[in-house]
Amino acid sequence: MKSPGILSRKRRAVRWAAPLAAGLLVLTGCGGSGSGGGGEAAADYPTETVEIMAPADPGGGYDMTARSIARSLTKGGVIESEAKVYNVPGASGTTGLTQFVSENAGNPHQLMVVGKILVGAIQQTDSQVTLENTTPIARLAAEYDAIAVPTDSKYKTLEDLMKDFKKNPGSVAWGGGSVGGVDQILVAKLAEAVGVKPGKINYIPYSGGGELTPAILSGDVDAAASGLAEFADQVAAGKMRLLAVSSEKPLDGVDAPTIKEAGYDVSIANWRGIVAPPEISDAQRDAIVAKIEKMHGTKEWKQTLESNNWEDYLMTGEKFADYIKAEDKDITGTLKDLGIIE
Repeated sequence: MKSPGILSRKRRAVRWAAPLAAGLLVLTGCGGSGSGGGGEAAADYPTETVEIMAPADPGGGYDMTARSIARSLTKGGVIESEAKVYNVPGASGTTGLTQFVSENAGNPHQLMVVGKILVGAIQQTDSQVTLENTTPIARLAAEYDAIAVPTDSKYKTLEDLMKDFKKNPGSVAWGGGSVGGVDQILVAKLAEAVGVKPGKINYIPYSGGGELTPAILSGDVDAAASGLAEFADQVAAGKMRLLAVSSEKPLDGVDAPTIKEAGYDVSIANWRGIVAPPEISDAQRDAIVAKIEKMHGTKEWKQTLESNNWEDYLMTGEKFADYIKAEDKDITGTLKDLGIIE
């Protein structure tokens, strides 16, 4: 029995023969005529059900974002047709990306949620398909990381922690999410800020908050980097203390300085956005962007941002495409410094 709300349909397996892989590498972000008649179809967009892929299992950040977009588009009155979500988990999002690009070229009614984690995953899995093979539509929301310690830790401030880290990098055990993910990238940037080579970081990856929280509270790690929401309950219960958050500016309701305020020129946002397939027309792309921008103004989307403590992070079209390229360059450099990729 399929989970409620997940689109039921048969998906053919994706097999990467060499000719297909070579063909995908030459796809452009927004060229081609697309399906449905270009400008005429774009004026009436959408003309059928909009399907949104979450390239992960139900319940995670990609899934929540996809379902929030679908709900805001329909309940917010942005589109009259249905918006359905389906999940394609695997390889940190690259399985879904491969399927999305190979099966949906030219179809403006297919959309996919992407994010910072996927940029790194593409590099780590040496994926033959990248975000350059999609049509960027919009960056929508962001979550920030935080540095946390147990309340009985000797580290009262981020400066206290960084002094020990700089003096003896291996003596500080850092906990966080998966290898090469946002959390490890944040710790790597902190290392660079104090002149520590990222390869010397004592970083211990955990699969999620369910594993990371006990590790912090038991002292298995000295400090941890993770999404701010992961620490909220423990901080409220007085069991953890936040040393800093990774936002550019102070966050309302968060009793902790930004990393920049603490004296280190580091910020990082775990952003999520949405893309369309390759080979849609410019007019179709612009029509999708217009619908997403309208969705951004709905009360449903504003409630989504507030209830999830997500930062409004809107950026659309070509600016978003340029942002993805900059992110790819930055993340690639960090992963090389960490020795995760060559």
